[in-house]
Amino acid sequence: MIATSYFYTTPISNTKNQSKLHISNNDRTILEPDTNIIKVALLLDTSNSMDGLIDQAKSQLWELVNELSYAKCGTKNKPTLQIALYEYGNDGLNAKEGYIRQVNAFSNDLDEISKNLFSLTTNGGNEYCGKVIQVSLEQLNWGTKKNDLNLIFIAGNESFDQGPVRYQDASLNACEKDVTINTIFCGDYNTGARTYWKDGAESAKGNYIAINHDRRTVHIPSPYDQAILEKNKALNGTYIGYGRLAEDKMALQIEQDSNANEYGQANAVKRAVSKSSHFYKNSSWDLVDAEKEENFSYEELDKDELPKELKGKSTSEIKTYIATKRKEREEIQKEIAELNSQRISYVAAQTKKDDNQLRNAMVEAIKTQAKKKNYTWK
Repeated sequence: MIATSYFYTTPISNTKNQSKLHISNNDRTILEPDTNIIKVALLLDTSNSMDGLIDQAKSQLWELVNELSYAKCGTKNKPTLQIALYEYGNDGLNAKEGYIRQVNAFSNDLDEISKNLFSLTTNGGNEYCGKVIQVSLEQLNWGTKKNDLNLIFIAGNESFDQGPVRYQDASLNACEKDVTINTIFCGDYNTGARTYWKDGAESAKGNYIAINHDRRTVHIPSPYDQAILEKNKALNGTYIGYGRLAEDKMALQIEQDSNANEYGQANAVKRAVSKSSHFYKNSSWDLVDAEKEENFSYEELDKDELPKELKGKSTSEIKTYIATKRKEREEIQKEIAELNSQRISYVAAQTKKDDNQLRNAMVEAIKTQAKKKNYTWK
């Protein structure tokens, strides 16, 4: 990654008019140059025994995103979040590549990350922890600024020292790149420690965590849930799809609402809260988000790729329409935030510490490591 923290972007069409909206896919994302970044790479074992782990990850994604959205770097700066996803240990993957697959590189496209997470299935088992760590270190664009927070979370249940790459060597490489490795052993704490998961974390300045991966995630309902979900429907209505990605991306947004709801209404609420945060950006296909980008130009909009409600409209009319939708969105986001504040207080009174082991363990590790980089939580 170059020093200003820009990533290369690709226009969404070949016309010169597409100066602003960009593809936000697996290896391309839009970033503000002066924003600190929290980069989280999830390396998940998808062997036969890991169905419970994948289920927990699916059901706790939005709660993790929400917790990170409260972070600040210094006194004012809100960081950008990027998530990468790898699967390993699945016999359906390429043996020559160590049974490892990059599902998505670092991205701030939360809908795409959710879709990819829900696509994971389990099969077989050859789990090479050192190998998948090393591959992620080589393939991903890790943060290089002083306060960028680079974190790996690797989860599995076989011995950590298997495979062609020594985990000690991978850990050394991680330290050189300022990447912290956190290990999540799915099983008994002492068993994980004996099989080098504890040493794997400590050798890269991370936390060792043991969880019961077969335990179901607890999502506690609250009296504010229905109101937040109604606001979420209204929020979806503020998006102005533009360009060739728009139709698919708007459908994906609804699909991930549905996927979140598979784990209950309370989990769907957590996704709605994530969608109201500064992490949820869709400038590759939504005109409201795109207009915020530095090189956006009304004069260079391709009128042929405008949505039907803006066809034939003047630039002034388009500006007014986008401004109206922006104001509407901001009001809805504020209302969701207020409702969520009440929801959090209610849920806190009902929650046991070990209800959501994976999320709790990851948040504790992130906060501990983020403190060293001048991050605080409100």
